[in-house]
Amino acid sequence: MTTPHVQIRDGLESVRSVPEKNKITRRLPSDSGVEAIGVRMKDVFDIAKAWTDVGLGHIPELLASSWYEIRMVGVAVLDFKARRRSLTDDERRQLYEMYLHNHEYINMWDLVDRAAPRVIGWYLLDKSRRPLFDLARSTEAIERRTAITASFWLIRQGDIDDPLALAELLVDDTSELVTKPVGTALREVGKIDQQRLLNFLAANQGRMNRPALRLATSLLSDAARASVQDGHTST
Repeated sequence: MTTPHVQIRDGLESVRSVPEKNKITRRLPSDSGVEAIGVRMKDVFDIAKAWTDVGLGHIPELLASSWYEIRMVGVAVLDFKARRRSLTDDERRQLYEMYLHNHEYINMWDLVDRAAPRVIGWYLLDKSRRPLFDLARSTEAIERRTAITASFWLIRQGDIDDPLALAELLVDDTSELVTKPVGTALREVGKIDQQRLLNFLAANQGRMNRPALRLATSLLSDAARASVQDGHTST
């Protein structure tokens, strides 16, 4: 009997294309440890959704695959599982631990972004956020990205205190893997409490690079954006 890894790879190869492989290969980091099969993300996610019920015991093999799309299937399966509101807290904990215990393979920005909000952020919604701050202090930029990206789920639930604290910790990070999602987190905070965003920017904009600042202010009115540039928070 073939394993889920083999069946998933067969499914992916049935919809592969050379142009898509070339496209993906060009954007894969040279040190990622993976190669592209050549499958559109829509097809990757469709296959992942079909495998949502696969046992967690098969996930480490998917995440450790040498094929990029199979790793993406692995994190997408975690995400699809985490979307189920009927999950018990213990089941959410298992997803959370599966992600963290295999983080060495969740080593590209899009793998993090696919699963961190629901798998990490949702589990910690009613718990101590210390794990996020521990990740934010990691020496690995990809783990710091997990910290701020997981906070997107907290922000979505209207909880902005810890996301702002994480943003302050990471706002001048040396890696764009981190500062870009910091900008995104701040933009989302502004949807909930614009004054809190403006106060944060007034205190920290000098530490922010331009791409992150543009993201953070992208939904502000011209007047609010001008107030940031002027160094005050009047609206």
